[in-house]
Amino acid sequence: MKRTTLHDGWSLTVEGDGVPADLVGRTVPAVVPGSSHLDLLAAGLIPDPYLDLNETALRWAHRARWRYVTAFGAEPAAPGERVDLVFDGLDTVAGILLNGRPVARSVNMHRSVRVDLRNRLAPAGDGRPGVNELVVALESALEYAEGIEKEVGARPRAYPHPFNAVRKMACSFGWDWGPDLQTAGIWKPVRLERWHTARIASLRPLVSVAPDGTGGVDVHVDIERADPVDRRELVLTARVGDREQRLVVPAGADTASVRVEVPDARLWWPAGYGDHPLYDLEVALGAPGRDAPLDVAHRRIGFRTVTVDTAPDEHGTPFTVAVNGVPIFVKGANWIPDDHFLTRITRDRLAHRVDRALGAHMNMLRVWGGGIYETEDFYDVCDERGMLVWQDFPFACAAYAEEEPLWGEVEAEARENVARLSSHPSLALWNGANENMWGWRDWGWREERGDRSWGLRYYTELLPAVVRELDPTRFYAENSPYNPGRPVDGTHPNDEDHGTRHEWEVWNRIDQTAYRDHVPRFCSEFGFQGPPTWTTLRRAVRDDPLTPTSPAFLLHQKAEDGNAKLERGLAPRLPVPRDFADWHWATQLNQARAVALGVEHFRSRWPRTAGSLVWQLNDCWPVTSWAAIDGDGRLKPLWYGLRHAHAPRLLTVQPRDGRPALIAVNDTDRPWTGALTARRIDFRAGEERGGGTVGLDVPARSVRQYHLADSLITPDAAQEELLVMTAEDGTRVVHPFLEDLDLALDPDPVEARAVAEPGGYRVEVRARALARDVALLVDRAAPDAEVDDMLVTLLPGETRDFRVRTGADIDPAVLTRRPVLRTANDLFRDRPGTGDGT
Repeated sequence: MKRTTLHDGWSLTVEGDGVPADLVGRTVPAVVPGSSHLDLLAAGLIPDPYLDLNETALRWAHRARWRYVTAFGAEPAAPGERVDLVFDGLDTVAGILLNGRPVARSVNMHRSVRVDLRNRLAPAGDGRPGVNELVVALESALEYAEGIEKEVGARPRAYPHPFNAVRKMACSFGWDWGPDLQTAGIWKPVRLERWHTARIASLRPLVSVAPDGTGGVDVHVDIERADPVDRRELVLTARVGDREQRLVVPAGADTASVRVEVPDARLWWPAGYGDHPLYDLEVALGAPGRDAPLDVAHRRIGFRTVTVDTAPDEHGTPFTVAVNGVPIFVKGANWIPDDHFLTRITRDRLAHRVDRALGAHMNMLRVWGGGIYETEDFYDVCDERGMLVWQDFPFACAAYAEEEPLWGEVEAEARENVARLSSHPSLALWNGANENMWGWRDWGWREERGDRSWGLRYYTELLPAVVRELDPTRFYAENSPYNPGRPVDGTHPNDEDHGTRHEWEVWNRIDQTAYRDHVPRFCSEFGFQGPPTWTTLRRAVRDDPLTPTSPAFLLHQKAEDGNAKLERGLAPRLPVPRDFADWHWATQLNQARAVALGVEHFRSRWPRTAGSLVWQLNDCWPVTSWAAIDGDGRLKPLWYGLRHAHAPRLLTVQPRDGRPALIAVNDTDRPWTGALTARRIDFRAGEERGGGTVGLDVPARSVRQYHLADSLITPDAAQEELLVMTAEDGTRVVHPFLEDLDLALDPDPVEARAVAEPGGYRVEVRARALARDVALLVDRAAPDAEVDDMLVTLLPGETRDFRVRTGADIDPAVLTRRPVLRTANDLFRDRPGTGDGT
């Protein structure tokens, strides 16, 4: 097998009725893999789509037609040789022409395209390879979807465009956190493959672990033969380390499987549970009597088992993930495409994002169904780091027609991607769709769709059948949320006692404390919004003055009634500032607090609640959203809140039986024992009002509840008192008896000094009075700056050193005052106040 990439020499032209006149027919260099928007941006012909109001100005691209052209030299096929043109992915509705003749058509960005060019290549001349013109003509995906919708009938959906009528990344058409840019391009590699006799068309290594510790990998291979008449015997060889197995593939066979066993295999564990060793698997396809293989494929595998327990119990139906037989509490987040322009996402960038998830003590990422099947780089990075992956099939927030051409496209993409991803030990489970069963029950779809299909057979018939056939080692869930083993018209799909649950009432309608009103078996979505970091926001939104209602800010707030929900969430606990800088800090802080409250509640309910996946880890552009990492990759305060809430050992005060109780969460392999000191203190007078000790004895991977004496939880003056409990290892919880709005907080509680040190600065913060949620918003001092911790509450007289990493030369004094150094307290300094938005 010889592979030659075809990434050079491409050009791009654009046509269409709404295309600006100065762009029609204009040719620009094109990057492949790439996107049409990025090529026009590189040529200086359009503004940055992420800035200001530019997204709106580029709506003409929704109905544009794009033409990619290149030329390549290629020798004609030798006798018995195949020459294939392979596109790993086209976005999305594409006609492929070679030397002026159509050779293929693709209408699905989630599939590859392979074309046999044996009889289509230009002839050689004068001793030189023939020169071939290759054209990829991309139609408007929007217009194609509108046409399919007319053909099969419209189906309900959550957003205006018919994203559910074309197999394209749904959020390309806009979402409540993403832009409506509708990308187009050759988004994955393209190449020529020259081969003869036979090739490995598909490889599925399915791993198992025997009770005696022997690791097994059943290597399943689909074989394509170059000549349907040539059905000779072949030889399949699979090697893992020094273990090798060979199999003679009978003449005429197009499939084969061979098993390799590895005694005493080192087990792959998720982060926080052990190491993540990977083994190299080499699979070679050969012919008898021939030394050189015809084709060779390489994968990395890990020996582990993953199960999901859904056997009914006294509470309902659990959804408990176990790895190598060990039940785990899933601490994680939902993952969206890390850039709306997918080809800007590099392996290094993915590694950095996954490392951020690990830094917040996460062990799972859910690849959400409105995005894509991620690239190999994503799963490789997760394999290496022990990050479990929950993979949605790409269906989200809509009813989907089950008629052709969609049914055939869905089956083909599912078969290709289930096989493609089967080798990755990080891949824990497949999920049929996001919120579609819930939508059918509650969002008026039944009335709107009439008797038309809505996608149920995808989730209950087609997709589970594909997983059973191609990857029976993995669990399949029909939807998120869903109730295992129950029909969609039975128990509600979002019932807290059964399977998975999405908790969106807190963001949409009710106070964050309502998280505690529900004890789901597994919460696979919940979250609260906050704006991006200041530097990211100001790079993308240059309104003057900048306010929550200025035009570009609103364009970068996609949630329905988003700003009002932000302020409604603030009102019970913090002032709603008029000054924009204060509003920015207050809404970021409230986001972090709301989500951390949810995480701590869910963790406190283990093992009844077996996991929580925050919406969401990352952003695809600079926007006000639910993300912990903003569109420029900077950490929002939420990320620090998640790191605290996900800590391996956690103390939290939760309501139990009408009174506060101490909950100790031990997510480590060692028992947590020792004396815990409890104090009820007057934070204004600096005096202890009540005290005691609690003997901690929490087994590994367990949660324990402890009764708190009345003297600890009954304040004399609630507005001036706190409950502080500290374990011997320094783990601490600070529990106010009232919301900040009702506490007697000093609005200027800290003093600070900063000094330079190698790699950045050390900032020493001393609390003169109780300082709630001390934070250093260091990107306001330097765009590359990052602080090691924030959202730290300091008691009167306490000091904390913060480390700031930056390559910039900063005036240290800038790090010791507003707007960099913030506390919750300082939001109370000027109520109601006015400001200039600086």
